[in-house]
Amino acid sequence: MRQIWKSFRALYFASLMMLIGSGLLSTYLALRLAADNVDGLWVGALMAANYFGLVLGGKIGHRLIARVGHIRAYATCAGIVGAAVLCHGLTDWLPLWLLLRVIVGLGMMCQYMVIESWLNEQADAKQRGVVFSLYMIASYLGLVLGQLILVVHPALGLELLMLVALCFALCLVPVAMTRRIHPAPLHPAPMDPKFFMKRVPQSLIAVLGAGLLVGAFYGLAPLYAAQQGLSTELVGLYMGCCIFAGLVAQWPLGWLSDRYDRPLLIRIFAFLLAIASLPLAILPAVPLEVLFVAGGLSALVQFCIYPLAVAFANDHIEPERRVSLTAMLLVTYGIGASIGPLVAGVLMKVWGSQMLYAFFSVASLTLVWRIRPNAVTNLHQVDDAPLHHVAMPDSMSSSPLVAALDPRVDEQVVQDQMVDNIEPEPEPEPDSETVGPEPDPDASERV
Repeated sequence: MRQIWKSFRALYFASLMMLIGSGLLSTYLALRLAADNVDGLWVGALMAANYFGLVLGGKIGHRLIARVGHIRAYATCAGIVGAAVLCHGLTDWLPLWLLLRVIVGLGMMCQYMVIESWLNEQADAKQRGVVFSLYMIASYLGLVLGQLILVVHPALGLELLMLVALCFALCLVPVAMTRRIHPAPLHPAPMDPKFFMKRVPQSLIAVLGAGLLVGAFYGLAPLYAAQQGLSTELVGLYMGCCIFAGLVAQWPLGWLSDRYDRPLLIRIFAFLLAIASLPLAILPAVPLEVLFVAGGLSALVQFCIYPLAVAFANDHIEPERRVSLTAMLLVTYGIGASIGPLVAGVLMKVWGSQMLYAFFSVASLTLVWRIRPNAVTNLHQVDDAPLHHVAMPDSMSSSPLVAALDPRVDEQVVQDQMVDNIEPEPEPEPDSETVGPEPDPDASERV
């Protein structure tokens, strides 16, 4: 463990600083608009713009890295993101803020791609799981620390924007000074939406639902807490506790995921989310203790849906397609995360702040309705499935290349697909997750 930390500490530090800045920026903008009595719709739109930039960066990042190399691409994006952050302090014109949020999301996605491809190239196959776990811890720890900065510095002045820009300036230092060899050039992973829609439809529904929930949470939970009368310090503490609860839940979740049916677990956690969100959805004002307990429980189960959906999808996808699968999951998640804050923002504007958690309840009950464990035929379940669960960061803090760090994916397959851009062999496309025609007797060995 110590040797791995020593080998990759520069990249972990870069990830930590990026997520501190990103987490602080999202909460700061929500609180700043709340202090100016701006509609929650604008707060949701800003978060939607950020996720749109993340999805867009997944396409542009490959071209940029291939053209100028990893270090130059990373330094360029860090500089652009830092400048975009500071531009928030030069104007209060909200349409420009939307554009700036797209730029921030786009630049951060390119940075994620540099770090994750670098980790994948340098990590030994036997160490991949530990490397991935430390990267995930650094990412979530950065999100938590970004919220806790508000506890130390509650004033919503330009100093916080300077701190965010400072984080993005510091994150490029270890990458720019590294003496390691550049990773191999990247090529876009082939993505076949029709194939994945037929092969893993229920997983895509679950990922879309997770995007709706988590996107609305990151964008509007600070606004909800502020409208409940919490001070800036308490809003930061509330957000930090919620994100930390989501991090802590990942390891017990792995134990459950490897022992019980994953689509059933998705339904159970979605139902628990609906129940946990109900008190905050019904009551327009709640005591501080109830807010922290109910909000923490809601976040704990909310952050479990995406990793379960990813593991469920990987059970039915061959190793050579898993990088492409992650790109598809990112796009699906990004669509949900762009829609969720907008819808929840409209509801909060019309009926009050408690509508955020009412939105969580309705969206999670929709998942309970749409995810049908009895409909899974397992016709295309991979030979050694169910695969060992690997905790996955949400798309707020990862790129499609994070699949390459998954220790379940064969290293040579990943290198072939990332470096040589080898198209996987076409597979038959009958429905494997949902109800379909009766399986052919010849396929009984795969069931």
